[in-house]
Amino acid sequence: MKPGYITMTRRQSSNQWSSGIAADPIPKNSECKNPLESFSPRFFWNQKGILLIDYLPKGQTINAEYYSSLLVQLKDILKEKRRGKFTKGVLFLHDNAPAHRALETQKKLAYLGFQSLVHPPYSPDLTPSHYNLFPELKKKELKGHNFSSDAEVIAAVETWLDGQTSELFLSGLQKLEQRAKKCIELRVEYVE
Repeated sequence: MKPGYITMTRRQSSNQWSSGIAADPIPKNSECKNPLESFSPRFFWNQKGILLIDYLPKGQTINAEYYSSLLVQLKDILKEKRRGKFTKGVLFLHDNAPAHRALETQKKLAYLGFQSLVHPPYSPDLTPSHYNLFPELKKKELKGHNFSSDAEVIAAVETWLDGQTSELFLSGLQKLEQRAKKCIELRVEYVE
């Protein structure tokens, strides 16, 4: 049996969201805001769906200590959801954010039994959330909506995620293999 696979992402790429009404004035760049950026969510998911979503409190910065505590929460969730299967190991993919590369984080991953997959720098093409999850979320749930609060965005995102079947998540991981092979063929060049 293959080890489990988990992917994590920091947040969605920036985009402008508007009501879609032609009369709306076009905001200046400083006013353009991605609804997911104001509260910086962290999504942890596997081939079956979302495992954990963490919303970084306003004014707090992600550091190795904070991220390591999320990894402990994730292991607890995995123990509960994957009873008897956790002994096979977990392949873990996250990007190259400083908190992810920190020695404290690497030690915590090893302690928890997570095998971290190498993620080449500047490669959003190898982050399943960026090419598979977020485009669908933006297109189907967030496009054309104005949100008056973070709570509204959270509710919309979580409602959409709860309604997804495992096929969406599994397809993202299947595409990862193809994209990784292409990245290797191009010697770690950007393949998007």
